[in-house]
Amino acid sequence: MEDAATLQKSKYGTIQKKLVPADEKGLRCKKILSERTEMNGSKRIIATWKLRTRTLELGRRTLVCGVVNITPDSFSDGGRFLDAAIAHGISLLDEGADLLDLGAESTRPGSRTGDAEGSATVPAVSAEEEQARLLPVLEGILAARPKAIVSVDTYKAATARAAVAAGAEIVNDVSGFSWDPEMAAACAEACCGVVLMHTRGRPEEWRTQPQLAPNEVVASVRAGLEVSLERAAHAGIAAERILLDPGYGFGKKYDENFALLERQAELLVLARPLFIGVSRKSFLGRALAPLFDGMDAPVDARETASLAAMVAAILNGASIVRVHTARPAMEAALVADAVLKNRE
Repeated sequence: MEDAATLQKSKYGTIQKKLVPADEKGLRCKKILSERTEMNGSKRIIATWKLRTRTLELGRRTLVCGVVNITPDSFSDGGRFLDAAIAHGISLLDEGADLLDLGAESTRPGSRTGDAEGSATVPAVSAEEEQARLLPVLEGILAARPKAIVSVDTYKAATARAAVAAGAEIVNDVSGFSWDPEMAAACAEACCGVVLMHTRGRPEEWRTQPQLAPNEVVASVRAGLEVSLERAAHAGIAAERILLDPGYGFGKKYDENFALLERQAELLVLARPLFIGVSRKSFLGRALAPLFDGMDAPVDARETASLAAMVAAILNGASIVRVHTARPAMEAALVADAVLKNRE
């Protein structure tokens, strides 16, 4: 029998492969994981997430992160909340969202992203424009709800620095520290919470990327997240400040997302809690096509599918779910958490 891969703690606090005899795999894996992180019966990681000025306890229940899109071209709301973003954020908090994630640049398929300002690759939205959209909303929400925990969805170091200075607790980088070479250092200096997402390629490349086989998807995501963790460690970011996001829809073809969702729990070997965003994603619209005369379901018809995918993600180890409507997500998460409790 061939040797099987098991897990070993790396220098940056995650888990990496070590070849051992297959008959030792189960015992060795359990021992190493128990030494490195406390896990409940669902294998969901129980940890304290260190943010800029406070902490969040993860793993005992699912936390709900409400999305506030401040973009005129967002795939999910088409700029509907551009003028009322502050009110929308407050509404999500009033519905029970544990935290908010504010984004001011769309990264939908086909959009143009860029590296640091002045590089050969220029983003469609400059850091200045992104901040002009983002900062007034961030400041307005915090003025109305000073205790709110707010994350900013950006891959630009300049925007991350400005947002943290304005009160953001978390930087959510969809590129996993790969699109702006200054981003890791900016987050290290800010001592903020960090979400590192896996992205395969850039939005302008996604439609032409070759499809992965189902058994290749998780390996690809894991390898990419390991690189992001290495970048974070090199910058001096402590592991307890980091959450990982598999990046549903980000460089994944439709069926690849379901292959990832089925095996998502395998990413827990990286020893960091999972932050998951499946709400309203296009792969859900494609799954609903039989109900819409063979066409992808429109965005506003994906809410039930979003909840179904969210519950699957929770049952496969998600600690925080990123959603567009808070109350229905909270209700579904409570049911999923009850199932997990009975696994203990």
